[in-house]
Formats: sequence, C-alpha cells, structure tokens
Amino acid sequence: MTWIETIIISIVEGLTEFLPVSSTGHMIITQNLLGIPQGDPFVHAFTFIIQFGAILSVVCLYWKRFFQFDKSPAPEGSSTLQKLKHRYYFYWLLIVGVIPAVVIGLATKKSGLLDWLLDSVEVVAVMLVLGGVFMLFCDRLFNKGDEQNKVNEKRAFNIGLYQCISVIPGVSRSMATIVGGMTQGLTRKRAAEFSFFLAVPTMAGATLLDLLDLLKEEASWASPHNITMLLLGCVVSFVVALLAMKWFVGFLTKYGFKAFGVYRIIVGGIIIVLLLTGHSLAMVD
Repeated sequence: MTWIETIIISIVEGLTEFLPVSSTGHMIITQNLLGIPQGDPFVHAFTFIIQFGAILSVVCLYWKRFFQFDKSPAPEGSSTLQKLKHRYYFYWLLIVGVIPAVVIGLATKKSGLLDWLLDSVEVVAVMLVLGGVFMLFCDRLFNKGDEQNKVNEKRAFNIGLYQCISVIPGVSRSMATIVGGMTQGLTRKRAAEFSFFLAVPTMAGATLLDLLDLLKEEASWASPHNITMLLLGCVVSFVVALLAMKWFVGFLTKYGFKAFGVYRIIVGGIIIVLLLTGHSLAMVD
C-alpha cells in the first residue's frame, strides 16, 4: 500500500466508522477501487487495526463519561464483588455487552468465514442495499425511546447480540448496535452513545487478535513501510472520526436513519449493477 492509498482508506474509515453505512464495507469497496490486492494478511489486518484508531476518538471526545465511577455508597450488605460492580458499573456493562461479540468473533475467525467475507465485495453490496431498505422504515418500527430508560445488564447484552450481526461486511456495527439499543427502549442519542462506548472494547479485542495473527505470519510484513502505514492510518482515522462523531449524534437525533438508508441503497445498487455487467471496481486494471 502506498502513502496515498493509506490516507484515502483511513479517511474513509474515519468518516464512516460511526455512521450506519458500514466502515468495513466502505474500506473493502475503496480498496477495490484503488486496485489493492485482496486476500493479503497485512491488508486484512490493516482494515481492522485502523478502525481502532477511529475508536480511540470516543475515549477522547467522551473522556468524562468513559472514565466515570459511581461514588455513591453500595447497598448495605453488599459483598466486595458487588461493591466493585457498583463502583465500576459502566465498565461492567461494556463487559456484558462485548461477550456475544467475543464468542461469535472467535468462531467466525477460526472457521475462516471472516476472511472470506472480507474478500467479498458482492456481500458488501448486497448488505448495503438490504440494510438501506431496512433503515428507510426502522424509525417507524421503533419509537423514539424513553428518556427514563437507561442501559442495564439485560439491555447491554441484547445490544451485544445485535452487534454480532455486523460481522458481515456491509451491515454496519454502528447501525446494528444503535438499532439494538432502540429495540430496548433507548432514545436514539443514548443508543448511539452506548454504541460508541461498546465499540472501544470490541475493536480493541479485534485489533489485538489481528496483531497476534500478523505476528504468527512471516516477519516480512513487519517492514518499516508497513508499520509506518499502520501508524499513519490510525492517526488519520482518529482525527477524521473525532470531527465526524459530534455531527453524527446531532443528525441522527434530529433526522433519524432515512438519509443513510437512501445512501446505502444508491451505493450498493451501483456496485451490484457494475458487478452484474462484468465491470471491475478497480479504477485502474
């Protein structure tokens, strides 16, 4: 990968990580447009690792919320474990929410299904369209939620189950978890914010697994150039995501999913037409 390719893909990642349009799907499309060979272990790892750069923007933007502790006294008679859970309840919810992703993620990775999905632009295109159609109606299907409803253990786990759907490129982790939160009676804003928070341990785990896989491969990938590209990608995606995140929360709260649904259908539809007519996505063959 060249410097320009790295910067372009990282900008796409930063812009789309928190939008319900599938950042992984858009990176796969972008890689195909740029003519980057698919199936390379480093390219697979790069796709996931720079997502963690974008996710770190959550910690930066919401640092007061992310490093919150419950200082109120625990109920009388609480055990030491219960007292710890009470004080660090925010983190406990993240653990509960990420459990389904850990199980499903490890299973798909071990089976090789994840690598196959990441090589399939056809899957991305179809899921963009299907997800777009769903998003045209999801605001009607789920009410705006109740401000009184907060994330608890049951809601966190159920949102985590929805997150597992996003293992399919083109679905969008953001869409899956936000819609999952809305099905649990959360407002769009609260569902979106918990989606951001849940992304941190999820993507941290995915990044760690990909780094370990890279370390098991031949050491040839660890060239100064590739390491520099990873660092550059993380920095660019971090900065772009930081700028995009605030805008998204305000837009989603006010307008809902419909505009994103239309966008997904158009992009996915164009790709399907190109593929069915025998055209390559690569701008230069």
